[in-house]
Amino acid sequence: MPDMMEMIADAFMDSGKLLPFLLITYIAMEYMEQRMGEKTKGTIARAGRFGAFWGAVFGAFPQCGFSAAASNLFAGRVISMGTLLAIYLSTSDEMLPILISEQVSVRVIFALLGIKVLIGMAAGFLVDVFIGIGRKRAVHGGRPAEGKTGHADSGKVCRHGHCHCEEGIFRPAVRHTVHVFLFIFVCSLVLNFMIGAAGDDFLAGLILDRPVAGHLIAGVVGLIPNCAASVIITQLYLEGYMRLGVMMAGLLVGSGVGTLVLFRVNDDKKENIRIVLLLYAVGVTVGILLDMAGVAV
Repeated sequence: MPDMMEMIADAFMDSGKLLPFLLITYIAMEYMEQRMGEKTKGTIARAGRFGAFWGAVFGAFPQCGFSAAASNLFAGRVISMGTLLAIYLSTSDEMLPILISEQVSVRVIFALLGIKVLIGMAAGFLVDVFIGIGRKRAVHGGRPAEGKTGHADSGKVCRHGHCHCEEGIFRPAVRHTVHVFLFIFVCSLVLNFMIGAAGDDFLAGLILDRPVAGHLIAGVVGLIPNCAASVIITQLYLEGYMRLGVMMAGLLVGSGVGTLVLFRVNDDKKENIRIVLLLYAVGVTVGILLDMAGVAV
């Protein structure tokens, strides 16, 4: 087994080289969010029957607390369940910054984002068709439905989503960079240790690369309401420890803090559970189908 200090040094070097790319990426994303955040939410709130389309499109671009904002809008009867699901499925959380920092080809990045967007749109439209966009979750001009307490104001979205929107661009970008760097470092260190302890056959026996079982486990990891889930899943995929479908199962299910906020702000807990189960079922099913079809990017 390699020396522990050697493994720590290797993990630090592998993670440290990503720092400049992560910082630049997060600065750009913070800038885009603060310039476009409110416009994005307004567009989705006014989209009506096309909410799933715009929700999937805007959800593909990481925005601090965007899935949390969607949960607030849903609880306030501003968007439909299909729109909410489209945003959850499309949200890439930390996937995009990591892909950019790892200098993954533009073709692969757009292919991965495209899959998530298309799945989000399709699932969102189907949910609205079968549940009924106007029956339980209709648009009410951006205001909470009658008789229900909404939480759609942007201040609450920021607090629930841990955005700290008032801090400008640089400080939140540095905070995001440090957090993701630490997650990547720990992930790399654990992988180095496990490979050193188990030998070169570790990859062949890893359950995450097994049909169905790997998809189910990745989906459970994706449900963790924290950016660590998307960091771990993306890193394992880039390291070759899981196939595309397994990664997609986890990343489709993952919605950052969105589901956590949903349980805080939406009083109908049974409805919340149904949404989470539906999110999990769609993500895992799509992941299995992708691998059965041999899809690769």
